[in-house]
Amino acid sequence: MLRVVVLGAAAGGGVPQWNCGCEGCRAARANGHELQRTQASVAFSGDGEHWFLINASPDLRQQLNAAPQLHPKAGVLRHTPIAGVILTNGEVDAVAGLLSMRESSPFAIYAHPKVLAILKSNNIFDVLNEKYVRRCPIALDVAFEPVLSDGSPSGLEVLPFIVPGKGAWYLEGKAHPGGSDGAGDTVGLRITDKATEKYFYFLAACAEVTDALKAMITGAPLVFFDGTVWQDDEMIRAGLGQKTGKSMGHISMSGDHGAIASLSNLAIDRKIFLHINNSNPALLPASPERKAAERAGWQIPSDGTEIVL
Repeated sequence: MLRVVVLGAAAGGGVPQWNCGCEGCRAARANGHELQRTQASVAFSGDGEHWFLINASPDLRQQLNAAPQLHPKAGVLRHTPIAGVILTNGEVDAVAGLLSMRESSPFAIYAHPKVLAILKSNNIFDVLNEKYVRRCPIALDVAFEPVLSDGSPSGLEVLPFIVPGKGAWYLEGKAHPGGSDGAGDTVGLRITDKATEKYFYFLAACAEVTDALKAMITGAPLVFFDGTVWQDDEMIRAGLGQKTGKSMGHISMSGDHGAIASLSNLAIDRKIFLHINNSNPALLPASPERKAAERAGWQIPSDGTEIVL
C-alpha cells in the first residue's frame, strides 16, 4: 500500500509570506489554518512505518511536528521514521530543511550529482555528518530502490527523469558547482510500490509539458504537478515582482499551453497542484480560478492531505 502525505503545498515563502500583504496572504492571516500553506514537500511510504521525503522545505520542522505519521516512535529517546530525502532540485525551498535534520539520525540524501555539488560547495551542509547522512547520486532515467536506515530494501522504486526547467535562481550569473553541461538541476520522479505496482508522479517544477512528458504520465493514478502561477505574468500584474512564471522555470495553470489544458485528456485519475505561489488566486476557495481548476478535475491540497493508493 503506497501512502503519500502532503507536508506543504506552497511555493517559496509559503502562504502567508512573511513580508507580503497581497490578497492571498491577507486572507490566510485572517482565516487561519484553512488558507495557510507551508512550502512544498511530500512524504511517501510503502509500509506506513518507514518514510521518504521529496524535498526538504525550510518549513520542515513545522511540517514534521504537524504530521503524526512522521513523529518519533513512542517510548524511544531518539528515533525518526524518515529513511531518506530525495531532492528534485537545488532551490532554497527544496534543500534548506536539511539543516533541521542535523541531529545525527541516520538517513540518506538522494539527488542528481549537480544538486549534490551545490550541497558540497556550501559548508553549512557539513552539519549533516556524512558518518550518518549518506549522499547518494542518482542518474536520469535510471530507477533505483532507496534503502531503509539499516540498509535493508524499502520495496519502493524511484525513477528520476528530466523535466524542462531552470537551475537554482541564486546561481544565475555564477559558476555552477556541478558544471554547466547537461540536465539534472530539475527532475521529476515516478515513485512505485514494487509489491502492489501502485505509483505516482511528482513534478513540482516544470516549465513546459512536452509530448514525451505527456506520454509518460498518461493514465497515471496520481500526479502532483507544478501549480506556481495561474497566469504567466501574475506577479507583475499584482506588483509583487518583475519575473514571469516562465522566467522562473514554471508553467502556468491556465492558458492554451498551461497545465490544465495540457494535461486535460491524459486519463490521469487524480491531479493535484503543488508549489502554489501566494500570488495565485486559485488558492482562494471562492475564486473563479479555484472553481475553474476544480471543474477541470484538479485539487488544491491542504497541508496534511493524505492519499492512499
